[in-house]
Amino acid sequence: MRITPLFAVLLTVQLAACNAKMSHQANQDSAMVVPEIKVADFQQVPCDRVWQAGDEQSYANVLYWLRAMDCAVKLSPADARAEAGRWPGDNWHNAFKQGVLMANGNVTPTERRDYLQKLDSFSQDYPATVRGVIQLWRADQMGQLQLSEERTRYQHLQQNSDAQLDILRQQQASLTKELNVTRHKLETLTDIERQLSSRRSPDSADNSHVDKSDRADTGGASPGNNTKDRRQP
Repeated sequence: MRITPLFAVLLTVQLAACNAKMSHQANQDSAMVVPEIKVADFQQVPCDRVWQAGDEQSYANVLYWLRAMDCAVKLSPADARAEAGRWPGDNWHNAFKQGVLMANGNVTPTERRDYLQKLDSFSQDYPATVRGVIQLWRADQMGQLQLSEERTRYQHLQQNSDAQLDILRQQQASLTKELNVTRHKLETLTDIERQLSSRRSPDSADNSHVDKSDRADTGGASPGNNTKDRRQP
């Protein structure tokens, strides 16, 4: 195959264009390469070492806090409170660590509200890498706080309801007692009236019989006496 001068020029231009395009693509690929970032995996770290970790790199690691929450659940309420007392809440990560520990210490609603307010006071200091997990944890704590308040309100309502039921039972018992007393009085009065009625009936019969006898005697004696009186001189 014979290569003409014109074809050679065109081939040279095309090869140069391909090289430029490949060089540009290589530059773009190298610019898109993301540098490798090593993130420490705390899932295998013993719990006693988790609490002692005190570097900012660990605190900015979401996996650290997930492991801390897992370790806190494994503690007894007394141990969780004791561990929380070792960390003064003077910064965001100590306040968060206190809250994670206290959340498993059988806290009262007042205590839960206190450590949430303390954590909120450092909200501007949260690293962007852990802000999401802090917000999710806080939302869960607020839900538990609301549940506790609703449970307390229900208990108060239940106590008031029980007290009202006791009052109604006492009133019912008093009314029943009064009703029994009234019924007994009525029964007594009925017995007395029955006895009086039974006593009046024989007397009335006797009086009626005496009246009839008197009238009969008076009516029979008067004519005889008048005749005798007329016969005597």
